[in-house]
Amino acid sequence: MKNRIKIGTRASLLAVTQSTWVKDRIEEQYPDTEVELVRITTKGDKILDVPLAKVGGKGLFVKEIEDAILDGRVDLAVHSMKDVPTELPEELHVAIIPEREVPVDAFISARYASLDELPAGATIGTSSLRRKAQLAAMRPDLEILDLRGNLDTRLRKLEEGQYDAIILAAAGLNRLGLQEKITALFTPGQMLPAIGQGSLGIELRRDDAELLDGLQFLHHAATAVAVAAERSFLFRLEGGCQVPIGAHATLEGDTVTLSGLIASVDGREILRQEMRAPADQAAGLGVRLAEALLDRGGRAILDEVYQAEER
Repeated sequence: MKNRIKIGTRASLLAVTQSTWVKDRIEEQYPDTEVELVRITTKGDKILDVPLAKVGGKGLFVKEIEDAILDGRVDLAVHSMKDVPTELPEELHVAIIPEREVPVDAFISARYASLDELPAGATIGTSSLRRKAQLAAMRPDLEILDLRGNLDTRLRKLEEGQYDAIILAAAGLNRLGLQEKITALFTPGQMLPAIGQGSLGIELRRDDAELLDGLQFLHHAATAVAVAAERSFLFRLEGGCQVPIGAHATLEGDTVTLSGLIASVDGREILRQEMRAPADQAAGLGVRLAEALLDRGGRAILDEVYQAEER
């Protein structure tokens, strides 16, 4: 292993915590290697007063970090996989996928024990079109408001009383040791997670064989299979992280099971389906499920979403 490694990371508390976890694992495995975190501000971090769906484009939270890998300022990047576009620069690859944290969404409220307990007209915050659509389908009587900012900022806004409840990824709260903030967890059956939610990805240059070999100890094969199925689903749908699309894959033995969802933003149309395949066909499974949902009406739903974004 190299004597010195630079990790590119967003500057948010969660991103730094995730990158520090990778840093610590590398230094434990290779005591003679010094690992440095290089904090990089991305476009998605700069634009905080506009809903992400209106910012447009893919790679809002990764492009500047990828540029740093390409020009040699850093050796690798640690990403939340739900933020990583399905199309990467030709010279880069996400080659290492550590074991996944819980992939589900968390309901957080100081006053109410669950989504069902929120009174009609209550305010609930989320910046995700995927969550908005599923919330609207479950509780059309709620007022769903945009919620931007880093995880700690979102929690502070809830504590200040700006919302009756908010929805966050449980994985981020767990990684920050904030499990006690979680009021209730949604099952994937109730709210399908984002593609890759709860999983990390380590991105590096394709020509850096030494680093790739040295980081293999961090790779978790079962997580990689599940994430591959989810990401191929997203790739076929040509969706970014700010589209009302969800997917969740699990691996049992040699069989991968993938659930996928396409929804209208208002939650009035929810298309959902599940398929199974051998683990070595995970990528093909994602494509097949995506095409099945497109044929059932998903294509018209997504065309409307993309046209709204252009407006």
